[in-house]
Amino acid sequence: MRAASGHLRTALWLAGIGLPVMPLRAGKLPVGNCPACASSKGPGPCRCGERPNMLAAGPCQCPAPCHAWAAATTNPAVLTSPAWARAWQQAGAVAYHPGGADLTVVDLDNTDAVIWARQTLPATLTVATARGEHWVYRGAMQSANHVRPGIDIKSRMVYARWYGPGSGAMTALPDAVRGLVVREESTAPLRRGVASSSPARATWDRSVATGCRHTEAFVRTGLERGLAKVRACTDSGAGSQAYGVARFLANQHTACPGPCGLEILAQQIIDAAVSVDVPEAYAERAVRNGLGTGLVRAS
Repeated sequence: MRAASGHLRTALWLAGIGLPVMPLRAGKLPVGNCPACASSKGPGPCRCGERPNMLAAGPCQCPAPCHAWAAATTNPAVLTSPAWARAWQQAGAVAYHPGGADLTVVDLDNTDAVIWARQTLPATLTVATARGEHWVYRGAMQSANHVRPGIDIKSRMVYARWYGPGSGAMTALPDAVRGLVVREESTAPLRRGVASSSPARATWDRSVATGCRHTEAFVRTGLERGLAKVRACTDSGAGSQAYGVARFLANQHTACPGPCGLEILAQQIIDAAVSVDVPEAYAERAVRNGLGTGLVRAS
């Protein structure tokens, strides 16, 4: 009971600083759903919605902490309610929903992953875990597992275990982390000059960019620098680099009346990624996502 009370006190403190929290039982698992929620398959008495962080709300009236991350809350009245009391009695740890607090956690599960992050990612709030580290950034994004060996992204629609306040200053979510959700499949190095990347692609010039406010020299210089970065990723990371280049270029054109011929710039970035063995479908997704994210976030 003392341990359960300690977990509840931790949860109340975290809720007070704006982190939606929930109890975890042994093994870092959420508590089991109530019978009504456990048996719900869609339409019926419980459609598993109306939780603080559920994206598709339905008429769920369950007061218990069902549906894991979706039930995470900052409401102290809910946390201390009779419906949650049994969950706290079973609790072995406390978790929080990063996306509900506009945060992203890069979960580094081993020493190699930590070394990679220190060499690649901007420094931010760092929390020691049982096997590695959590790097916490300000800003939410799509969650994904196994984006690199030993690395998961925890933000929307997941929970992260609370290990403590950590150390260091939290910084903004960088493109390098956003780009990790674009997974690259391993392929044999036989894709050089694949037929789908025709050398007869259209090129960017004033005939396709009549509404661009930049000079041709400015656009071409930025594009060539970006393409060089993508082509330099001969071992790994070309898809993530293509995402970042596309987002950077999109941001340069947000104040243009248009059209700017961005689709041609996008195709050239895709071709560069394919030239270093990124499957074309993945290259296209990375570039389209980067282009769209840049335009949306800057608007």
